Amino acid sequence: MRVNRMVDDAVLVARARRGDREAFGALVERYQEVAFRAAYLVVRDAAAAEDVAQEGFVRAYQSLGSFREGEPFRPWVLRIVTNLALNDVRGRVRRQGLMARFGRLRHEDTPAPEAEVVAGQQQAALARAINELSCDDRVVLYLRYFLDLPEREIAVAIGKAPGTVKSRLSRASARLRGVIEARYPELQPGLADVEEEEGR
Repeated sequence: MRVNRMVDDAVLVARARRGDREAFGALVERYQEVAFRAAYLVVRDAAAAEDVAQEGFVRAYQSLGSFREGEPFRPWVLRIVTNLALNDVRGRVRRQGLMARFGRLRHEDTPAPEAEVVAGQQQAALARAINELSCDDRVVLYLRYFLDLPEREIAVAIGKAPGTVKSRLSRASARLRGVIEARYPELQPGLADVEEEEGR
């Protein structure tokens, strides 16, 4: 049976909770692209992002029993994917630190992954500026400005209160402004857009 594209997420979740794998497959199909993008923006590696997104849907399926009825599905699954992506990054950093301590890590100049993803020199510079921020700052900025999620969905995705998201976005944007003013002056005219968005 083919699942209608217009079927509401809540209906699909209810069916999936009763064991309907086709219904969950429809949810995966509906959100696999945004899940991959969310994972990629954190891990910065396409293969790792695919693995993270896939694992995120496996975890989501296994956790359907704890999904709160009436809650939106998209931010819930993005929270799972984002947490897995952050764990992946932390794991890689720990592994690299361990290898470096034992002198086995070779430092090679590799092209920045944003050059493959973000078109245009200004967007690439913006991505580099954001990558200078902490992982927590990067996540909220990516979810808001790259994936265009509203604050309430970001709150679900990172497991924080909406007020916390608002303050984190404000602090992350301020730190990004500092990085841009210090090292990327060509981007300063674009700061007005972020400031205008924050004021809403």
